[in-house]
Amino acid sequence: MTTETNPHYWQGAFIDDEEAGRRLAELPATVEAALAEPLDTETVLAACDALSTALLDPAHPTRARLATHLPEGEDGTLLAELGAFLARDGLTRKLRGELGGTAPQRLNRPDAKETVYEAWAPVGLVAHIAPGNAASVAPLSLVEGLLAGNVNILKTSGADTLLAQHLLAELAALDESGAIARRVIVLRFSSSRQEWLRLMCAPADAVAVWGGETAVEGVAAHVPPGCRLVEWGHKISFAYLARDAWRDEATLAALAADVCLLEQQACSSPQVVYLDTDDDKDVFAFAERLAAALAAAPPGPSGDELDTAEQAELTTTELIARLEEHLGLTRVHTAPDGSWRVMADTRPALTASPLHRSVWVKPLPRERMLATLRPMRRYLQTAGVAGTRADVAELSRLALAAGATRVTPVGSMLGSYAGEPHDGVYALQRYSRRVAVQADERFATVACLDDLVRPAALPTPTGPLLDKAAVQELNGSVDRRDAELYFRSGGSTGTPALSLFTYDDYDTQMRAAARGLLAAGYDPKHDRTANLFYCGGMYGGFISFFSILERLGGTQMPIAAGPDHRATAEALVAHEADTLFGMPSYLWQLLHDQSDLLRSYGGIRKIFYGGEHFTAEQRRVLAESFGIETVRSITYGSTDLGPLGYQCVESAGGVHHLHADLHTLEILDVDADRPVAPGGTGRLVFTTHARRGQRLDRYVIGDLGRAVPGRCPCGNHAPRFELLGRLGDVMRVATYFLNHGRFVTIAEGDCGYAGELQVLLGNGTARERLTVRVERSADPSALRTALLAGYPELRSAVEERLLDLDVEVADTAEFARTATTGKLRSVVDCRQ
Repeated sequence: MTTETNPHYWQGAFIDDEEAGRRLAELPATVEAALAEPLDTETVLAACDALSTALLDPAHPTRARLATHLPEGEDGTLLAELGAFLARDGLTRKLRGELGGTAPQRLNRPDAKETVYEAWAPVGLVAHIAPGNAASVAPLSLVEGLLAGNVNILKTSGADTLLAQHLLAELAALDESGAIARRVIVLRFSSSRQEWLRLMCAPADAVAVWGGETAVEGVAAHVPPGCRLVEWGHKISFAYLARDAWRDEATLAALAADVCLLEQQACSSPQVVYLDTDDDKDVFAFAERLAAALAAAPPGPSGDELDTAEQAELTTTELIARLEEHLGLTRVHTAPDGSWRVMADTRPALTASPLHRSVWVKPLPRERMLATLRPMRRYLQTAGVAGTRADVAELSRLALAAGATRVTPVGSMLGSYAGEPHDGVYALQRYSRRVAVQADERFATVACLDDLVRPAALPTPTGPLLDKAAVQELNGSVDRRDAELYFRSGGSTGTPALSLFTYDDYDTQMRAAARGLLAAGYDPKHDRTANLFYCGGMYGGFISFFSILERLGGTQMPIAAGPDHRATAEALVAHEADTLFGMPSYLWQLLHDQSDLLRSYGGIRKIFYGGEHFTAEQRRVLAESFGIETVRSITYGSTDLGPLGYQCVESAGGVHHLHADLHTLEILDVDADRPVAPGGTGRLVFTTHARRGQRLDRYVIGDLGRAVPGRCPCGNHAPRFELLGRLGDVMRVATYFLNHGRFVTIAEGDCGYAGELQVLLGNGTARERLTVRVERSADPSALRTALLAGYPELRSAVEERLLDLDVEVADTAEFARTATTGKLRSVVDCRQ
């Protein structure tokens, strides 16, 4: 049982002093072993989000357990604040803002035209020295180290409770892989225990210190050469009021609120108020008005007794200021009970306040701001500026040049925004290294170097299965702030469905699809691409592939699919397009309708398609008749989930690699919610992880497929699967289940048919009717004979007089298609 005799948390276990001392001596080997095992950022995000949910629920047992370790005087508010910080929303914003993405440690190509890979790698071991007066700082500092992928060792004060230890133990317990636990060590000991401090810092690659100069100096003595010292020290903030602003009563009230909030205990609290003047009378008059505003402010929290040192500093500062009144240098206003004090001073030099609602008022003409404040640049943090728009613009530049790291309106000095840098730097970058790998042309189709080493590891999906109707219902609960981009599906399998994205999520998905396109053999340096996907009606096809090419830096002609095939073909020739993006059915129509022009041009070398598939016979025709060298899937995905899979240069037909850094894939039995046997065909069920705005867990997308065993010849470790049609392509007709794919296979294999094939279901006068519609190049009689011979279930239905079978030929324009995408409707059920 964990008690005060086991105050240290070490890689998943609570231990006592003796065991902690023994393990500290072996810390270098412990760190090396932990770094040898990967930690995916998604693992940290998932655990943090789960803990956030628990902390924000007053009835959750985790919150109840942690409440027993709260410092004296703290309540559940602190746990709620911790929960808010750990939520996925804020952490993903932080990762994007500071490290550029939610998987910053993966070696991707920042310039797709070059085989150079870059990533943010952990520095290794980060030692965190937490302050004793801020309970939330210790665990949150370590979480930042985890987000950067580091092994972390945290020192809390010997007087602290075990909140940090137990909070981080709860976090580690939420990761089934144990990867988080292996990177977390939390020790509680006094700074006087110098040997432990030395052992902690000796193998560190970065040491983060929270506290003042004395604390930093005490730790710096143990920091080895080459180790990064990250100082999160005490800072001084000030307010600066332009001439018109200090006469404004609203500005005065806002300033008083900044002074009173948190009793000036935050680094961003104003300690000095500067007026844009050199007239002492202005300073004394404003100080009197500020004193009245502080007197009218609500009293501070009761029970916060000052210690002897704090009371001595307050008394000394006030007495010295009062003595200088006799020299005409100062004027002091204080509350009768000593709860606040305003000290007007005619000298502009920056002077630290003793805090606790104590503030200096000083003159400082803007033309002297830089010279006066720059000598204190190491200590400056926030400048609260008030004035006209022109004043704010000019004064902000001066304050930043003087050394301030943030400028806010007066009244908002203690506020912050998601992703805001701290003291002028991003913490995650301080705990990371930017690394690069240069490779040769053998890696032209390798988008992410990590894929050649191991598959991405994502948390195991849990919870109920979701169908399309359930996902549409979830859309109603999406926060409007997370619904920045609206797409509608093409409606090829039913009523068009709405999908909602944040721009960040959209960007993540487009970058993933871009990596998949590189793996498929797209060459952004040389390929000249015509984007021929359908556009409009909130359909995302054209827009998405425009975005993908933009991220790849590829040459693009955004033509879009249209009815004027001649104009499109002429544009391809005029602009020397050699690569086509589009739907197979549209590209097939375009090429055959403008075959004379496009054959004589002979410049089209590659086709990348999406939404449908080219059959093997169609690929043969494209190669032999049009000289097209590459015909490959551009991506496999859906409007709501985004890109799900991609083909590599070794993939053929419906075989795709999973975007394993975005999704996990389950293949479940068609008739039961259980995994299929190895190699079996089943329903494809996806869980998307890298999504902030809308989480889609265990989504039954409606496609059938099977897992492809073994490692791909391309060397990529990402799992492979083969698409085997849609659940909707399986028709129940005349008591039999018939599959559209079987019709295509027989037509292609037995009759050499390479065109489109559509099945229409209807009611005859005496029985159901199945009509196979094909292009005019087919022999309908021969095809009917082949279908009856090659499809036993179809033959039985016809022989038993349960079904009438027709084969008809038609122009491609007569085939039923979805209005938005132009995609062929494989099965059209017109039965009443």
